[in-house]
Amino acid sequence: MAERKEDLGPLAAEKAQGAEPEPGGELAEDQEGVLSQGVSHGSAASRLPIGEIGIVESIQLENFMCHAMLGPVKFGPNVNFVVGQRGKSALLTALILGLGGKSLGSPLKEFVKDGEASANILITLSNRGENAYKPDSYGSSIIVHQCISVNGTVSYKLKDQAGSVVTSKKAELTDILEHFNIRVDNPMTILQQEMGRQLLQARSDGDRYKFFLKVTQLDQMHNDYLCILERKARTQDQIEQGEKQLQELKQQGIEVEQCFQSMAASRKRLEDLKHEMAWAIVNESERQIEDMISNISIGDQDTVRLSQKLEASEAKFNETDKKFKEIQENLEQLNKETTELETESIQARDHVNRKEKAYEKAEELYNSFQDELKQLEKAKERCNQMEELKRSMEQSKLEKQGKIAMLQEQLNNYKDQENALIQEVGYLQEAIEKDTEEHSRLKGDCAEVQQILRDKQQQLNQLKDCKTSPLKVFEPQIPALLEAIDNAHRQGLFSTKPKGPLGAYIHLQDPEFALAVESCLKDLLLAFCCNSYKDEQVLQTLMKRFYPIDCPRPQIIVSAFKNEIYDVTGRAAYHPEFPTVLTALQIDDAVVANALIDMRGIESVLLIKSNSLARTVMQAQKPPKNCSEVFTADGDQVFERRYYSCDKSRPTYLIDVEVEIGHLEKDVEDTDAQLSVFQQRAYSLENDIRKNENTMNSYHLHLKELAIRVIKLNIQISELEKEEPQSIGFLTLEKAREIKRQMEQVKEKMKVQMEEMNNLRKEIVDAEQRHESIKAKIHKVQELSESVRQELNQINLEMDSEKRSVRHYQDRLTHHTNSLQVKKEDLTKKEKELEKEIAQAKYICPERKEIEKTTAALDKEITFLKQKIQSENTRHRSREEIIRQFQQIKERYHSLDVKVKNLRNCIKSLDQTSVQKYEIYQQFRRSLALRCRLYFDNLIAQSALSGEMRFDHTNETLSIRVQRGEGNTAVLGNTELQSGSENSFSNFFFILTLWYITEGPFRCLDAFDSFLDPGSRRIALNIILKIAHSQQFRQFILLTPQSLSFLSQSPLIKILHIPDAERDQRTLPFRAVKEEEED
Repeated sequence: MAERKEDLGPLAAEKAQGAEPEPGGELAEDQEGVLSQGVSHGSAASRLPIGEIGIVESIQLENFMCHAMLGPVKFGPNVNFVVGQRGKSALLTALILGLGGKSLGSPLKEFVKDGEASANILITLSNRGENAYKPDSYGSSIIVHQCISVNGTVSYKLKDQAGSVVTSKKAELTDILEHFNIRVDNPMTILQQEMGRQLLQARSDGDRYKFFLKVTQLDQMHNDYLCILERKARTQDQIEQGEKQLQELKQQGIEVEQCFQSMAASRKRLEDLKHEMAWAIVNESERQIEDMISNISIGDQDTVRLSQKLEASEAKFNETDKKFKEIQENLEQLNKETTELETESIQARDHVNRKEKAYEKAEELYNSFQDELKQLEKAKERCNQMEELKRSMEQSKLEKQGKIAMLQEQLNNYKDQENALIQEVGYLQEAIEKDTEEHSRLKGDCAEVQQILRDKQQQLNQLKDCKTSPLKVFEPQIPALLEAIDNAHRQGLFSTKPKGPLGAYIHLQDPEFALAVESCLKDLLLAFCCNSYKDEQVLQTLMKRFYPIDCPRPQIIVSAFKNEIYDVTGRAAYHPEFPTVLTALQIDDAVVANALIDMRGIESVLLIKSNSLARTVMQAQKPPKNCSEVFTADGDQVFERRYYSCDKSRPTYLIDVEVEIGHLEKDVEDTDAQLSVFQQRAYSLENDIRKNENTMNSYHLHLKELAIRVIKLNIQISELEKEEPQSIGFLTLEKAREIKRQMEQVKEKMKVQMEEMNNLRKEIVDAEQRHESIKAKIHKVQELSESVRQELNQINLEMDSEKRSVRHYQDRLTHHTNSLQVKKEDLTKKEKELEKEIAQAKYICPERKEIEKTTAALDKEITFLKQKIQSENTRHRSREEIIRQFQQIKERYHSLDVKVKNLRNCIKSLDQTSVQKYEIYQQFRRSLALRCRLYFDNLIAQSALSGEMRFDHTNETLSIRVQRGEGNTAVLGNTELQSGSENSFSNFFFILTLWYITEGPFRCLDAFDSFLDPGSRRIALNIILKIAHSQQFRQFILLTPQSLSFLSQSPLIKILHIPDAERDQRTLPFRAVKEEEED
């Protein structure tokens, strides 16, 4: 209903004012009618009270956009100028949103002031006069209260003039707006700054024409006409589908009828097949019984044959078993004889062994007698030698004692020299060890100082190189890498250019904290930031060019870039004396600061120069709020219960290159001087060690010579002492005779023992001959046993074969007998089944039939028919169901046929309606266009200006041109060649013209004069005031940033000054309004 009212709004207004031109009338008559209508407006204004219903009495804003509190702003009933530099447009935005309009493409939560939970809009509308809306409930004013929460939800409260809530339903607000004829989304009711700017600067005739259609709601009428055409097309599609369905239903009826006939034929054929199947089963059973009788007869013959084979096999087995037992007895006899011979052989071998042992003992005794004889001969010879030695030993004894005394004196002299040299060598050894230890220490110190010197010289060269390229402080590859990143960014490989190294964006406010900050951030100073993982992959590819595979690369942090630093007020560490890492640094880029906050939490790390003071703050008392750790100026890290020292003495990255070069040059000089001192001391120690070693080597040589001399003297003395004659008992003559007597006794024993050995040798030969003969007998018996054993094995194999043959025939005979018995039992059962089958077949079909088909073929055919019948039953179920289905198809066919006929009648009706709608649309369009031109000409004439307005409905364009001067004094040129101010001035008259043909209790216009030159602006204001004076029943709210001091005072004019909004409030990201967007 609301849409129909809006569509007929312009027409109803025209009929009420009696100014609708005839479609076929002349232009002069239309112009005269419209001019008389303008006069009637004036007379109506004189009769109506000023601002009875629907005008805006006041607006109050709370926490809305840039205003914490604004208002209530009270408007006059006629002309209201709202003046201010900032924040005044919020009034029109609040008016649109508060009355249920669209949000200009921005989320509703964006309208809530920063830091607040909700925004409130209070709009007071006039509700006086005879046409007031529910005056008993609301009174003389209606207060619309809208609340917008920070999460974007909206609630409404409609209050009476006293502020009491009447209802919270938005539908009530819609009814109020319909009653007051307020359309907040119509630009002619409220024209905001952005849309006004677009309209005032519009140069396209097509855009003006579209705006004309939208304002007059002709586009809605045109859309209704298009909806009718669309509905007509859908109806035509339904007719085509209905006709198609009619054909399908007709075909379905034919198929159902055919199916009914087919099912009847199939059922009759199925009964015939069942009869045939019954006698086919009987025939098949009779054939099976004949085959079974034949098989049993053959089985009896096979039983006789198998019994004969079994008897023959048993006889052959018994004969072989008898022969096996005879051979086995013979083999046992041979084994017994072999055992007896082996026993004799063992006894003979033992006898041989005993004789051999007796011979060995006799031989050993003979050899002992022989050795004893040799000893006695040697003793006799020594007796002769002893006598001669006795005389020579007494003479040499005296000479040897004198020589030993002289050698002992030389030996003592050498030992004294040796002791003195050993003491000197000990002193030299201690000196050499001490000098060597000191030299080794100095050598290590020299190597360490040389390495330090090389490192510092390398660092010095790098720093000197950094004077021309400061980024080399981080790594030598960084400048080339950054250049590659720039090239890649220019080529469009990065969506957003990466940032890094992060240390390049950091500056210390206090240089003494350089080592502390480096200890805290570490490798993050070399890291890079990427906006996306795609950018990270591109950066990784670039890094591979400058960093080898085994070389560590800078870290890459992936996080969406933000232009504002995080608000860390709630979680940052605080101490009145000491800064955090975040506050101690000056960071050039918000992305870098956010990355360090995310990766290292620099907002919670304090910096304290003194180590002892840092321990006191973190460990001697409760740590400061939100403080996780502390770094000292020496780079030490302090936790609540731990302390870690830094292994670096100076910073590496966060340095002043010039100052660091000076420090390094001084360190290089000091290190070089220290190295020279160490090298000179090492050279002096090397000389001392060399001299002491030479002296000690000469002492060692002397000691070796003395030792050799001492050894030689000791050997000589030992040899002389060994030559000391021992106390030897010299043999007497009686002892020599005793030795001779013993020799004769030994010779006699040897003779007796030799005879015994000869006897034993003969006995051994006899025993060995007997043993060999026994072994030969054993060998002969074993050969005979082996041949018998082979024969026994062969007989055993034959017995196994015969035994298997017997068992085979026994099993076959048993199996055959059992199988034959089962066949006989099956024959008996089959005969009984045949009797039953014959009885059943006679019951099904009394007359026997000769059937040629097999039961399998019949069963297959029956199964096929059953499946066919079942398929038909599944589709159509029973016969009754098929009849019912046929009846339903017939009814559906008739129903659908009626529906198609109705749709054809509907098509005819829609054709007539569309033609009428289009004719009405063209009449309205022609009428409204004519009224626009007449009102435009009237405005031009009253303003002493010249201009023209042209409508081209075929091409849908609207051209307008306004210039100063009247009649021939103004020359109208091409609209495309107008200046910006002239174009805006022309479009301004276009807006005023549209005011005349649209209805509404108030008009709102924002920054209407911002694009006009001073002269045009003054003319525009005068025209607006004239219109307002002639339409005192309508309210005008005009927003402008310009001064209005030149306006004369009037009871109809009210000027409102809006205070400037807060500067720190963000601005809303307004976008172009989409007509189809909803609140």
